[in-house]
Amino acid sequence: MSDDIRRKSFEKRWQGRFAEFATLRDDDAGIAGWSDSGLQTRFRYFTSLWQGADAGALYIDAGCGAGTYSRWLSNAGLRVIGVDYSLPALVKAKQREPNRIAYCAADASHLPFPDNCADGLLCFGVLQAVWDSAPFMKEAARVLKPGGTLWVDALNASGLRAMWDNTMRRIRGKPMHLRYESPRKLIATLRNAGFGDLSRHWLPIMPARLQRLQAVCEYSVTQEVLKAIPPVGALISHSFVVRAVLEKKQNAVTT
Repeated sequence: MSDDIRRKSFEKRWQGRFAEFATLRDDDAGIAGWSDSGLQTRFRYFTSLWQGADAGALYIDAGCGAGTYSRWLSNAGLRVIGVDYSLPALVKAKQREPNRIAYCAADASHLPFPDNCADGLLCFGVLQAVWDSAPFMKEAARVLKPGGTLWVDALNASGLRAMWDNTMRRIRGKPMHLRYESPRKLIATLRNAGFGDLSRHWLPIMPARLQRLQAVCEYSVTQEVLKAIPPVGALISHSFVVRAVLEKKQNAVTT
């Protein structure tokens, strides 16, 4: 089977899953395909990292799901457009916030917006469901203004969880279910798209049965250790978040 066929099959399966999630579930976490504790941890972590933005700045929430982050950004005084290719998810997002947020049905790799239009862009809960991150990062660079801020998360390919999951699926002869991202590769992709001022943040996420340990992972001293010893952060973190600032437009990038 060619890579193109595998890519189309993988991404089509995820499109079907997201439509099913939104059709059958009513909670934000379920619509996005996360556990409740998983979404709460990711959301709490993002809000702790948030550095603010000018009032009225335009942010695009690419892959918005039920609009969890869109509503938070709107409440912070920003103009927000939520984008998702799952129409059932957008319907439920609109029901939660019918007036202040504009919602748009589109693929995050082909945003229906002009160049240089946005001050910021979030891409959360997307990269694990696509074959390659590069088109999404290039599209983010296209719609962002120079100096615009990108926030993106991914499942960590360097972690023990990823190693275990991928090994077991190979042993059982099963196709890839989730795409884990190499932090180094994602940062290189962002640099190639014109982003700089990059910061990577490790995000350990405990499974639901071990949620009592989640608070320990989020202690400030724990976070400082993960920053100081990146290999430890890489091994124990299920996810990571990258913040980046657009320095130049992608058509000026040489490869």
